[in-house]
Amino acid sequence: MSVSLFELFKVGIGPSSSHTVGPMEAARRFAEALEREQLLASVHRLKVSLYGSLGATGKGHGTGPAVIVGLEGERPTQVNPEEMPARLEQIRHTGRLSLAGQHQLRFRESSDIVYYRRKSLPEHPNGMICQAFDQEGQCLCERTYYSVGGGFVVDATVNNPLRIREDDTSQPYPFSSGKTLLALCREHDLTIADIMLANEQAWRTPAEIRSGIIELWQVMRACVQSGIRHEGELPGGLKVRRRAASLYRSLMDKQRVDLISPSLSALDWVNLYALAVNEENAAGGRIVTAPTNGAAGIIPAVLHYYWEFCPQANEDGIVCFMLSAGAIGVLFKENASISGAEVGCQGEVGSACAMAAAGLAAATGGSPEQVENAAEIGMEHHLGMTCDPIGGLVQIPCIERNAMASVKAIDAAIMALRGDGKHYVSLDKALHTMRETGRDMMDKYKETARGGLAVNIIEC
Repeated sequence: MSVSLFELFKVGIGPSSSHTVGPMEAARRFAEALEREQLLASVHRLKVSLYGSLGATGKGHGTGPAVIVGLEGERPTQVNPEEMPARLEQIRHTGRLSLAGQHQLRFRESSDIVYYRRKSLPEHPNGMICQAFDQEGQCLCERTYYSVGGGFVVDATVNNPLRIREDDTSQPYPFSSGKTLLALCREHDLTIADIMLANEQAWRTPAEIRSGIIELWQVMRACVQSGIRHEGELPGGLKVRRRAASLYRSLMDKQRVDLISPSLSALDWVNLYALAVNEENAAGGRIVTAPTNGAAGIIPAVLHYYWEFCPQANEDGIVCFMLSAGAIGVLFKENASISGAEVGCQGEVGSACAMAAAGLAAATGGSPEQVENAAEIGMEHHLGMTCDPIGGLVQIPCIERNAMASVKAIDAAIMALRGDGKHYVSLDKALHTMRETGRDMMDKYKETARGGLAVNIIEC
């Protein structure tokens, strides 16, 4: 399967790629299907049923609002998050929704979006069924969708079980394992970034690839700045206080002296970058899915570290970083999972840490073997990490977890660069282990908010 860097990194809105971005895209596709089949005018009522993890934590993850604007035809990459609250309030107040932006119909969120907290569809934990009915109550159209992580959506029907539609675009250097990737680098005397760049040209010109990466970088920078500006409590009821703004002021206070800043001041800033992004994500702001929203702060934080603290940093390094991180992301997507609902947080924070470590190692001159080693170190030390968000919100432990993983990614890159690339556990073995661990993990630890911190914090 051919996976583009721009599928792994997408501009969207928070708080969740699988619970917000994916369902919004699925709802948009359903509205588009109704329009394509000339059924819009006949639709009298809609029903969207959410199952598994979507049903269990969808309310805390903003799934309902995402579905609503998706039904109106909005795309995650284009919707304005600042306009969404007023827009949703109008729909709720009037009880009217504009299907595909064209057909007005009655809509009641409380009855037309149903959360099945204890039921799951058979193929994937993040399942949803969209239905449209005529005035007599007859079903005009039904579609089943699976949000499989990172904003990826798979269409399915009763007669067409879950199957990812493979992109069979021909690429000059196809790879589906770390072993193959390294072999290609050695055979053709290319870096991992070179391999990824050549493969990306199956869809875009080199200039388009570069400009697209720089645009993603600019969105990441804007997200950090937005996170630094905003203060107060995050939505959702946990009363989690934003910390990025106060941390920024503290770091800018030249009079402040403490024990850690003289030797490890860069880590304060890395924490700031990650907290800023994930606070914006938790508030439903505009972020880059990298490769998921729950782990969206790690790659931006490490990129900012590269940009601000590495003496030779430049835009070529940013491009190299993102291409190398993307290549590692392809391996995760093809051989394991980036879905917290499928394999726990090891698939989200673990994959992002590995990608960021690989990107930093590559941008600072690492060999392909050192880049692969950095990714393996980053992944190995997140194996078994559960996804147990308190209250079903992408806040605790998710926000701090991004800061911790960002520091781990930097350390993984440092350790790999200090070595010669030779190591005992390969990235392929770490990926296989992550996948097997995810299969063995109990469902209550997979983004359902029914285990771990999600329940024990209440007991304590």
